[in-house]
Amino acid sequence: MSEAQLPEYAAVVAELQALEASLDACELHGSLCGYLSGGGRHDRAGWFAQVMSDPLLSPPEAGGAVDQLYAASTRQLDSPDFEFELLLPEDERPVSERGDGLVAWCRGFLGGFGLAAGAKPPLSEESEEALGDIARIAASDLSYEDPEADEQALEEVSEFIRVAALLMHSDCVLGPRHRRKLN
Repeated sequence: MSEAQLPEYAAVVAELQALEASLDACELHGSLCGYLSGGGRHDRAGWFAQVMSDPLLSPPEAGGAVDQLYAASTRQLDSPDFEFELLLPEDERPVSERGDGLVAWCRGFLGGFGLAAGAKPPLSEESEEALGDIARIAASDLSYEDPEADEQALEEVSEFIRVAALLMHSDCVLGPRHRRKLN
């Protein structure tokens, strides 16, 4: 597996269950991506305790699925090729399960982003609007009535969230990083 490729969803779920973690895989990935997008420290050993808000937590096992999740997410967010992906249940799973995973991902993103970025992040107008949209999605109670339309809507919303996360990462991390290089 490439360091830029997310681990299998099921492997992350299994490792989190073994760790008796309080977040599901989607919410953990959202928290991690929010934390990194908000300017959180790149710290392979300490990120898990940071996003779980438990300083006594040990780092995930090196090379394990949760550790791979960190490595792939940092690489994807920093990639100039926009290869960033959301960790959600596999496409074969029911749309309701994937939709609930997307809502959990958004909840996690908001928490991680707030933890790292604080009250006044350096967001563009577009990013502020996208953050508000992610908050509305995170607070959603989805209903599923038309499987085909629901599938298409899930794909569109997932793509929107993916781009929104990249936009916020650009505002809070890449922009300041480039400004430091210029000075």
